[in-house]
Amino acid sequence: MNDASKAHLSPEIVLNQLKKHGVTHVVWLPDSETNWLYLLMKAEPSLTLVAVPREGLACSVAAGLAVGGAIPVVLIQNTGLMESGDSIRGWLFGLEIPVVFVVGMRGWTRHGAPTADTASVYTEPFLNAFRINYYLVESDADADRISLAFNESKKTKRPVAVLVGDEYQFNG
Repeated sequence: MNDASKAHLSPEIVLNQLKKHGVTHVVWLPDSETNWLYLLMKAEPSLTLVAVPREGLACSVAAGLAVGGAIPVVLIQNTGLMESGDSIRGWLFGLEIPVVFVVGMRGWTRHGAPTADTASVYTEPFLNAFRINYYLVESDADADRISLAFNESKKTKRPVAVLVGDEYQFNG
């Protein structure tokens, strides 16, 4: 891996991590930031994309899939994660569903540089309040943290978050 590839997060790396952990379904609300990843996931025959009309519904859909034997991942923005609080409590904690959230960190900047979008300010306190462990992924060099999240989620039967600190950059 060269220095240029370490400077950003490529959707190919994320897709490979999903496949490595046997993900069968991606529950998500389409957005512009995940376009490159979406195109790869759509072309991947081992994945089924399940779009939800509101991010607050993602947890109940993921729980149903998991109970049915699937291995879902929830692709969500931090604002939608916060909207999902009651579903996380009721569905994922209540049923002990191991699921990984891949969370787009809207409003996040390195080293806390000020931004007009306050969404990221509340993301870590939200996760801490719900006692959801998380791993920050800023570039391809951090991809092993995605595996840590999957392994921890399986072991604890709880949700774990991967916080994506950069938009996906296509390498192709």
